[in-house]
Amino acid sequence: MENINYIKHLNGVFLLFSKDGRLNPTHISLYVALFQLWNNYHFPQDFYVNRDEVMQFSKIGSKTTYHRCIKELNHWKYIAYEPSHNPFHGSKIKMFNFGTSNGPVLYPNPTNNGASNEQAVVSINKPIQTLKNTTNDTKLDNPKNQNEVIDFFERENWPQLEAKKFFNHYQGIGWRIGGKSKIVDWKATAYNWMLKADELKMEKAEGEVGQQTDNLKTGIHKNYHEPL
Repeated sequence: MENINYIKHLNGVFLLFSKDGRLNPTHISLYVALFQLWNNYHFPQDFYVNRDEVMQFSKIGSKTTYHRCIKELNHWKYIAYEPSHNPFHGSKIKMFNFGTSNGPVLYPNPTNNGASNEQAVVSINKPIQTLKNTTNDTKLDNPKNQNEVIDFFERENWPQLEAKKFFNHYQGIGWRIGGKSKIVDWKATAYNWMLKADELKMEKAEGEVGQQTDNLKTGIHKNYHEPL
């Protein structure tokens, strides 16, 4: 069980939220729901959650949206998430403490000239902001070529075919989100592509399981002469 200062933690994480352009209200609602459960369990090191319960607390109506947002919160280091395919066990959640110097994205406050041990929170987007002032060699708005994308996908254990789909799609629309906003970090966009691909696989698997269950309920050939 961790020693959590409720107010300091929320102040720290909400400051992060305010500076993180990747988040939308659904991410924040989901995080607050997880934080409330963490609080109810008296802040253990990790705990298990039921998807339907968390969706109810966070007011998320779509399973697809839930899975996408919780995976993104995990990828962006707001939580640690270990999914479970056993409905009786639940998924494992670890919450990071943003209210102390043990938090994962804290840095010394430059305004106190080292006179205090207080810590201030910095946006996790800071590395991206720094990259804008560097040379073109370190820009992440788009990859140098298709091979760079393939190498990146293979390091994440994804096949070359998926890397080529990603490259051809964004190459065709000028490396813009929805054909409008210019991509700032193509690797972050690639991670989102992978998350959505995982969601599609999960939805397809759930659909196949549901179809198999329906097929077990009825037979194709029936003998109506048999007694009931």
